[in-house]
Amino acid sequence: MLAYILRRLWQMVPTLLGVMLLVFIVFNWVGGDPSYILAGKRLSPETLANIRTHLGLDKSMPEQFLLFVQQVLHFDFGPSWSTQQPVGGILAARVGPSLMLTGSLLVVELLTALPIAILVAYYRGKLVDRAVTIACTVAMSISSLVYIIVGQYVLAYKAGWFPVQGWDDDSILGAWLFYIPLPLLLGLAVSLAPSVRFYRSFVVEELNQDYVRTARAKGLSERVMLFKHVLRNALIPVVTAVTSSLPFLVLGSMLLERFFGIPGMGNELLLAVDKSDFPVIKAITITIAISTMVFNLLADVLYKWIDPRVELK
Repeated sequence: MLAYILRRLWQMVPTLLGVMLLVFIVFNWVGGDPSYILAGKRLSPETLANIRTHLGLDKSMPEQFLLFVQQVLHFDFGPSWSTQQPVGGILAARVGPSLMLTGSLLVVELLTALPIAILVAYYRGKLVDRAVTIACTVAMSISSLVYIIVGQYVLAYKAGWFPVQGWDDDSILGAWLFYIPLPLLLGLAVSLAPSVRFYRSFVVEELNQDYVRTARAKGLSERVMLFKHVLRNALIPVVTAVTSSLPFLVLGSMLLERFFGIPGMGNELLLAVDKSDFPVIKAITITIAISTMVFNLLADVLYKWIDPRVELK
């Protein structure tokens, strides 16, 4: 196991270099000259020359790429172009609210969707299964914007049960208890239906395997077979689905953060794109890439823990 983890960590190095090279090409060749963005209306040869020198754009392309690699290794992308604050400090302040929202949403969604999926798979083909399947299909056909706008208007503005939007930077617990519940509830309404359908398909697929028919023939009860054997095998694709979504916990939920004024990473990314704040965009892109590689490794380790028969090579 340890040897496999070390090999995977070593394989991340060329992958990260490839991501950095791709990001560098996109932002330096396709994205245009950022000095024109920073110069604004003060467009003069002297101003452009000073900005290019300050950003290192007067150097050759290999030297610029090495400078970018150093920024990634030290996680120091310089100041934000829009606020002049250090990018690392901005992301450190934004990742907390995003994790509070999306982390809570992932846990609640998993604890809600998986039992419902097991229940409808247990009663597959019966009224409960058909009713839940129809309800999920109807829920999935409604746009997420409808859930957010209607929920915010009815539950917050009209009923006054929740704040319409806002955030408390002074109290983490107060922000989680006061400002997170409504976006958490609406996010659950959006994601619950596809998750239930997704997890149900895994459980039903396992119930159709040969070992299940053999267990039934030996007289093993349906409940024991479902929770002791079927669920364990069905957890592998569930782990795949969950770990593939973990990198986006760092990014946060753009729509929810935008509508409810939560100062998270998703909201910050939208602001950075709107203002062409390339240092912030590059930092978030590299962060998501690294998170994806780390959580993919975590998924492989969890596979081995769930099913010892899995061989890590």
